[in-house]
Amino acid sequence: MATRTQARVAVVQLLYAIDLGNTDMQKKIDEYLLERKIKSTKAEFAKSLFNGVLQNLETIDKVIKEHLNKDWPFERLDNVDKAILRLGVYEILFTDLAYQVIINEAVEIAKLLSNDKSMRFVNGMLDRIAKEVRK
Repeated sequence: MATRTQARVAVVQLLYAIDLGNTDMQKKIDEYLLERKIKSTKAEFAKSLFNGVLQNLETIDKVIKEHLNKDWPFERLDNVDKAILRLGVYEILFTDLAYQVIINEAVEIAKLLSNDKSMRFVNGMLDRIAKEVRK
């Protein structure tokens, strides 16, 4: 049985694929989740997150850009880190889940899909954003 973390990992992978130009992912989400044994409520959870990020992408990217170091443009972000941040910012802005849980999940995903440097970067970015947005 899939966990919410596995559902989030799948969402990050889907967002990454779209960022690389694979727009078919929106049509193939059910198949993609099924291949990863993400079913029923966890699949609905993943689809809800995925669609939520896509529907609010402009707002999410604006928040990320506002919190980046001035010397580091948004376009320079690693695509995996960008996908993780997009999901984390979506959950901070549009869900009631405790921001500490959101950040922990994002850091765990960064551990799986990226490196230690990215893990620290994602942690710091989401912490700053959460503390500002959820005052």
